[in-house]
Amino acid sequence: MRVGVVGAGRMGRPMVQRLAGAGHEVRVLARSDAAAAALTEDGAVAVRDLGAVAAGAEAVVICVHTDEQVRQVALDDGLIDALPDGALLIVHTTGHPGTADALAERAAGRGIEVLDAPVSGGPHDIAAGRITLLVGGSDEAVARARPALAAYGDPILHVGGRGNGQRVKLINNAVFAANIGLLAAAVDLGAQLGVSEAALLEALPQGSSNSFALSGVARAGSVAGFAAAAGEFIGKDVAVVRQVVADLGGDLGALAAAHQTLAGLLTVPEHARALA
Repeated sequence: MRVGVVGAGRMGRPMVQRLAGAGHEVRVLARSDAAAAALTEDGAVAVRDLGAVAAGAEAVVICVHTDEQVRQVALDDGLIDALPDGALLIVHTTGHPGTADALAERAAGRGIEVLDAPVSGGPHDIAAGRITLLVGGSDEAVARARPALAAYGDPILHVGGRGNGQRVKLINNAVFAANIGLLAAAVDLGAQLGVSEAALLEALPQGSSNSFALSGVARAGSVAGFAAAAGEFIGKDVAVVRQVVADLGGDLGALAAAHQTLAGLLTVPEHARALA
């Protein structure tokens, strides 16, 4: 496929490498000579503007840091307007489900399909071709996107219509954040009962209380240490899920209390405020 990429950073660059390695024709936005040289070594064609990224593309991937940056690139800077009719626009950035609808509205009448496909995992998973992709969109669009997504994604989970990829990812991260908050409460309980955090983190991963969050905490050596390392993306994503739930007139239920416990561990004020 002819694939354009915007956002060849920590997560996006290994996607570029996997796409090029799988034989796709990849054009990537490069803001500097150094970035262009590195992307060329990866087997991609480095270009300097969004029009060149979109030119002739069957699919364009956006993998930037925030939802606001997605809107800036796609709407304000005109990426959607530059896309060929009938192209796919694939958004890997975690954000508000309404963003995918806003992008689709801008592209209405041109046969452009928007897929929201947030990821679960890290750069090492992309490099190994095993990043989890949570994809929202039509059956036809997901089927068309699979040859590109399969270069770095496994499993590719089609979780429903447009926006559902974001909804599932936000719920996932809300549960993940709550698990960390529960672990903080467990450490507090251990202190009350005379059990050290070190002893708990050695024992609990071997029992039925084990979880992905607990495994990460155990590797970090403390709940506070893990929360500090993961605080940026946890705070950002939980802020989004709280906004989405509020927009829909719902609530986080029991998850909210665990989020408040986690907020007390975060040292970056804006991240703590997102959870409080």
